[in-house]
Amino acid sequence: MLFSSLLFTFAFLPVTVLLYYCLGRRLRNSVLLTASLFFYAWGEPVYVLLLCGSILINYGLGTFLGSDEAGGGKRKLFLIISLVFNLGSLIYFKYLAMILSTFTAMGGWNVPGEAPALPLGISFYTFQTLSYGIDVYRGKIKPQKSLLLFALYIAMFPQLVAGPIVKYADIESQLGNRSMTFKAFYAGMGRFLGGLAKKMLLANPLGLLWAEVKAMPGTEMSAFLAWAGIIAFTLQIYFDFSGYSDMAIGLGKMFGFRFKENFRHPYMAQSVSEFWRRWHISLGSWFKDYVYIPLGGSRAGKWKLLRNLLIVWFLTGLWHGASWNFVLWGLYFGTLIGIEKLFLQTRLPGWPRAVRHSYLLLLVVIGWVFFEFTSLADGLGFLGSMLGRGGKGFIDAHAIMKLKAYALLYSVGIFAASPGPGKLASLWQRVCGGNHQWAVSLYYCVLLFLATASMVGSTYNPFIYFRF
Repeated sequence: MLFSSLLFTFAFLPVTVLLYYCLGRRLRNSVLLTASLFFYAWGEPVYVLLLCGSILINYGLGTFLGSDEAGGGKRKLFLIISLVFNLGSLIYFKYLAMILSTFTAMGGWNVPGEAPALPLGISFYTFQTLSYGIDVYRGKIKPQKSLLLFALYIAMFPQLVAGPIVKYADIESQLGNRSMTFKAFYAGMGRFLGGLAKKMLLANPLGLLWAEVKAMPGTEMSAFLAWAGIIAFTLQIYFDFSGYSDMAIGLGKMFGFRFKENFRHPYMAQSVSEFWRRWHISLGSWFKDYVYIPLGGSRAGKWKLLRNLLIVWFLTGLWHGASWNFVLWGLYFGTLIGIEKLFLQTRLPGWPRAVRHSYLLLLVVIGWVFFEFTSLADGLGFLGSMLGRGGKGFIDAHAIMKLKAYALLYSVGIFAASPGPGKLASLWQRVCGGNHQWAVSLYYCVLLFLATASMVGSTYNPFIYFRF
């Protein structure tokens, strides 16, 4: 079931909210967990058993890891079991096909066996179970005694299938005791509608242009059209993923939870390092806490710093997908961040702001090419088209036609990706004082109407990060 569907927006969500608030405080967590398992089973009826099995096993392992009676040796053994089970499940379901195809390519012989289908959200909920076990082992958190509350932490539908990746310590106190007010519910509803609008009104239309450009042979593509296409994807993936995060954070608020922000206007960054502190913040925080710092972080000398960065970014790329282009994409950004930390850290602040911003955007756009093309040859060919080596030179009539057709969408997208909308809302609130609520409600209604019209006109609206 998709957030960006009529079924979710007008059936599942209203029924869940109604039951959640009408059945009383004692049953709220049970209602939310039941709804979450139903939500997951709707799209993954078989793999809901895998999710439930993961919940039960990690609940038991967490209990052993936090036991006062278990000695250091036993606790370490249970940590190893936790790591093997969770990583083993992720490797089997997500990376087996990549492993088999790589062996086949290297050896020139076919490896028997067929890879299983990828369970929805396994990359996200596995990272939550891993962080839970590690933090219990480190003594940072106490194991959750209630199976119901632990299951809710792992399976809560707002963030189950595409994040944000929520650390247990961040919502531990909210699981059993959280305050719910109409103001928070209303704000959460608005955040959800804003995310839905990002997806339906910006990401999807931009994705149509990118799909058309990506499918074109290089002989029919001008440099201008190649740039128009990859910029469309640059905006599409931001609105698609940040839109989902907004919807998840908004849904969390509607049920009394406060999830941390996952995006902070990443395209406004002034360096690659800053970009990745603003993009998918929960994933970057996870790798920092559980991989980068344990490896020594930046305290181990320049070359070990570079080694640690490349390890983290190799894993970051691999997390995004079981394909070597994602590994290349990760190493590309790991190398750039390493160069910034080793050679540009003192120089970058002296560059003009416009130069720093242009430098960041250029490198990010190039990175998205590696991200999107599974074939290195196709990716390099597209980069060649961006440099004018396609069959249509720098610009042609087709590119001009597309520019005219998408000019308004580009303009709205660029503005929406900036802090501009937030500043505009603050200005409106200051001008209207306490009488601005009617305008906010009208704005929400318009967003819902436009997003609904878009959902009616399309059959399937998957989020890009669902495939990870």
